[in-house]
Amino acid sequence: MPIFSMVVFFILVLVLVVINILQMLSVIIIRPFSLQVFRKFNSYCAHLWWGWCTSTVKILHGIRLEVTGDQLTPEMEKENSIVIMNHQTMADITVLLMYAKDQGRLGDLKWYVKDVLKYVPGIGWGMVFLDCLFIKRNWTDDKDKIQAVFAKVIKYSIPVWIISFLEGTRFTQAKKERSQAYAAKQGVPILNHVLIPRTKGFVATVQGMENHIQAVYDLTIGYVGKTPTLRDWVKGYVKEVHLDIKRFPISTLPKDEKSLSQWALERFQQKDLLLDRFYKAGTFKN
Repeated sequence: MPIFSMVVFFILVLVLVVINILQMLSVIIIRPFSLQVFRKFNSYCAHLWWGWCTSTVKILHGIRLEVTGDQLTPEMEKENSIVIMNHQTMADITVLLMYAKDQGRLGDLKWYVKDVLKYVPGIGWGMVFLDCLFIKRNWTDDKDKIQAVFAKVIKYSIPVWIISFLEGTRFTQAKKERSQAYAAKQGVPILNHVLIPRTKGFVATVQGMENHIQAVYDLTIGYVGKTPTLRDWVKGYVKEVHLDIKRFPISTLPKDEKSLSQWALERFQQKDLLLDRFYKAGTFKN
């Protein structure tokens, strides 16, 4: 990593530590007097730091994000949504941050993330202040916590983009083989570029947030050449990323659990076809 990039990286880490301290102070100084101001402050902290990260990468490495598919109108940019996407690498997160920044929604991101992350200083602690959904991937343990977050979001009309990687893990060759074996056993189409989605959390989100959410955004990320690691991204090896957007109004989704689960599975089947075409043509454009 070039010296200048290392300096910038450490500056961003230092800034994140300072932001964590300010967030902790906000619990004492702001929260007792106004929950609304407390949430806006922490949302602004996320918008500020994530925004600096994405802008820095663009400036340092000239990464170009080519967005295709459904374009959000100014009215749509303000809507609450569930965002589902394929997951190949940790660099996927930075792609999403770039897109969210362009839409002015960085501070509204609520992530489904592993429970252990909330104990990690920096990003993990920051997510705690954003009311992110920390899960153990055990529905019995997670259900009450998830519903409590939903209730809070609805009660206080909190603007959200709820981010969910339905595959539950990053795509690898070994996981692909296990997913394909499971698909064959279940008698569903075998996928080559994504894993069979885990739909229970998605169904709970749609049903629990139906009156607060206006749309589901289905994002598909495509990388030119090999799938980059986060290290590749930070070192500037990635110059071009493709992102396809499909928007589905919440009113068009089915209502019952079985049909919602099938809808999510069909979206990943379509995503697999889309990626197959991308890897052959180098673009999501028709």
